[in-house]
Amino acid sequence: MSITNFPAGQGSASAGIPVTKVTMPALAEMKRQGKPISALTAYDYSSSRLADEAGIDLLLVGDSLAMVVLGHENTLAVTVDEMLHHTRAVRRAVRRALVVSDMPFGSYHGTVAEGLANAVRFVKEAGAEAVKIEGPRIGLVRALTEAEIPVVGHLGLTPQSLHRMGGYRVQARTAEAAEKLKHDALALAEAGAGAVVLEGVPREVAAAITAGLPIPTIGIGAGPECDGQILVYHDLLGLTFAPAAKFVRRYADAGSLVREAIEHYREDVEHRLFPSDLESYHLPQAARTESETESEKAEAPGKA
Repeated sequence: MSITNFPAGQGSASAGIPVTKVTMPALAEMKRQGKPISALTAYDYSSSRLADEAGIDLLLVGDSLAMVVLGHENTLAVTVDEMLHHTRAVRRAVRRALVVSDMPFGSYHGTVAEGLANAVRFVKEAGAEAVKIEGPRIGLVRALTEAEIPVVGHLGLTPQSLHRMGGYRVQARTAEAAEKLKHDALALAEAGAGAVVLEGVPREVAAAITAGLPIPTIGIGAGPECDGQILVYHDLLGLTFAPAAKFVRRYADAGSLVREAIEHYREDVEHRLFPSDLESYHLPQAARTESETESEKAEAPGKA
């Protein structure tokens, strides 16, 4: 079954309306119908719930949390346990979107058996509905598929290969490199991957791969011809502290909004404007009267 209906009252966006669950086969059907796939990264309960209620199709618990949530310089430092922790939070919030979790650096770079064991943890312990791995790791994708674990591939600019690539650079800029990328994408599909992320590749290359691939492509910095698009949540909302990449479109300046709200709060505290009387609790009238009477007795002269 590629569709699951959640009964009303269990997280559906509108009361009384069942939620149609997005699954990996559903993404394939969206590609067949030419319906664009919306995807976004997610790291916690509140933001994931908002994204899910907004109708996002795929939520990726990205290893980018190392940078935008934990403050590391790149994605390499995040651990399996940290990724599991955040995946659990996201899964609790989501009713409709497909929840995919990044397998972090080092969790699948050894033997296929080790990679499979770590992938099982994401599904069994954290509730991930698919895992994402970087690079053309055909043997691992085949093993995961045989173990009933849906896989999303990731080609092009693969952040976990930062040191090998010499930085965050656009990939497949030569005819030879473009052909290799096409070959790798097809090999991932044949091995059982349900979708593939194409990051930081020329638009023309991504378009050719998308047209020739039987599974959906999700682009990030790969042009508009991909079957879907993904952005980092913090980039989309302007919650980052560095200049945005060329492919990022900021849909809101939430950073300024949040900063201004916090500054306003601080000013109100400093000027004793918060909390007000309306934001304070009071004794019941009877208790207040009793307290005032006791105070008057205590202050009256000659009274014991």
